[in-house]
Amino acid sequence: MTERNVLGGELEPCSTDPLTGFFRDGCCNTGPEDLGSHTICAVATSEFLAHQRSIGNDLSTPMPQYGFPGLRPGDRWCVTAMNWARAYNDGVAAPVVLASTNEAVLKIVPLDALRKLAVDVPDDPGSLEA
Repeated sequence: MTERNVLGGELEPCSTDPLTGFFRDGCCNTGPEDLGSHTICAVATSEFLAHQRSIGNDLSTPMPQYGFPGLRPGDRWCVTAMNWARAYNDGVAAPVVLASTNEAVLKIVPLDALRKLAVDVPDDPGSLEA
């Protein structure tokens, strides 16, 4: 069964370079074994990475033993819902790719919060014009 995104569509890939996802499949898929709910496809910023390091979640330092390259600003990564929410509450949340963010996150983070930081480009960019 295909997992859904927060917009109700099919969950789109988040990143294959670096390869992300709890299951390292490039998507923010989740399941019972994903206790951290790695469901938000975030675009790393220097402020977000610094915040994560300050709360004990170092996403910048490579850890080859876990197949983790370390993130740089601009990288997309499936982050945990609770850590993203903490960054959001602290005013430094990373932008979000809604089409690649798993609907399971809605049990933890409201869609309105995600939409405020959405970086998705609509199929019709003309809809962005005033």
